[in-house]
Amino acid sequence: MSQIWIIMRFKEGYKVRSMAGENVVIMQGNAGSDMTRIISLNDTSLLLWNALQGKEFEVADVANILVGEYEIDADTAERDAKAWVEKIQECGLV
Repeated sequence: MSQIWIIMRFKEGYKVRSMAGENVVIMQGNAGSDMTRIISLNDTSLLLWNALQGKEFEVADVANILVGEYEIDADTAERDAKAWVEKIQECGLV
């Protein structure tokens, strides 16, 4: 089954903070006080978060960033970009 990709944007109010050596996504304000669910970003996810923050993007944009940053082919970048987008959608960040 093919997935239809739409233009996305990170939801307002989420910020990345360094906590105990980890880069974690937190919700600003009262909603962010519930720490029962932590979203931790590895170095690549942090790179993508910073590059795309405040912008509209789609899977192709994510793949282009990966190709520009790492020595990978376009097919691998697209596969990795799709997996990353699926994960951030699952986490409710877009």
